[in-house]
Amino acid sequence: MTANILELHGISRSYSTRQGLFARKMPVHAVDEVSLSLQQGQTLALVGESGSGKSTTGRIALGLERPNGGHVLFRGSELPPVDTPAWRRMRTQMQMIYQDPLAALDRRLSILDQVREPLDVHDIASASERNIKALAMLDAVGLNASHASSLPHQLSGGQRQRAVLARALIMQPALLVCDEPVSALDVSIQAQVVNLLMDLQKDLRLSLLFISHDLKVVRQVSQRMAVMYLGRIVEYGETNLLLSNPTHPYTRALVSAVPVAGRRTRERIILKGEPPNPADRPTGCAFHPRCPVVRPECMSVSPTFSTLPDGRSVACHAVDAAQPTKEVGI
Repeated sequence: MTANILELHGISRSYSTRQGLFARKMPVHAVDEVSLSLQQGQTLALVGESGSGKSTTGRIALGLERPNGGHVLFRGSELPPVDTPAWRRMRTQMQMIYQDPLAALDRRLSILDQVREPLDVHDIASASERNIKALAMLDAVGLNASHASSLPHQLSGGQRQRAVLARALIMQPALLVCDEPVSALDVSIQAQVVNLLMDLQKDLRLSLLFISHDLKVVRQVSQRMAVMYLGRIVEYGETNLLLSNPTHPYTRALVSAVPVAGRRTRERIILKGEPPNPADRPTGCAFHPRCPVVRPECMSVSPTFSTLPDGRSVACHAVDAAQPTKEVGI
């Protein structure tokens, strides 16, 4: 059995906010008791609406933010305190791909300098060897020597994302956290970057935590998928299983919004209202104000996970009323 490279055990992260200058501070629960695991060489997708806590979960997984509760294990060891030598050594094995490649790059430095920078920071190899390594990595992601001297604004969106990927891979990490890595790109460029990412994962045996709202991309790249709503996981299991036969009402609504070629009679599930304010979370199941199969207990009792015969885990009181259905699958 493949070992887990990353484990999240009951992690929570809350912030304080106030509505006015003299108002009382209120807690905002961005992530609430999330537990996930990622096996070596595989991809775990994290999906959900904006504001559901996906990016915060990714930052906690890298140690960029400390959870208020729970703990993170990387290769069986808990993450060291931030900015300690042990944390910096561990972070060489854990890298992040950001949504906006132009914002992730320094506009004043050449692409070669930025790809080489991690080697400079960690004082790896000689100056000439660092350039050779950086050029080789640029070539591995589909960029050539002419791109090395370019500034970020001189490259296309796809080329910039390839440069970001080269910089993340220069330290030969074992784990990549990809936060909406293709959402800012054109569709044709998205396919190129996704295919490149999958090829590199196979060649380097990378493990990916892939954060996205694009379920078609998620189906292509991931083996397992977790659906988040208002900071909590509501459904968790094999990607093909969840996308072909969604169980939780929220997962069904997300999947029904994905257009499927040749299926004109497909009916989309429209959820009522907007996601609740995280600072004023509903009691019981946070999804109950928008749920089409809500029950009285949903309004007062928070659901626990149930494991279905097909292996998926679902947190829903009405799981029997929301049985898997291929009518909304993709």
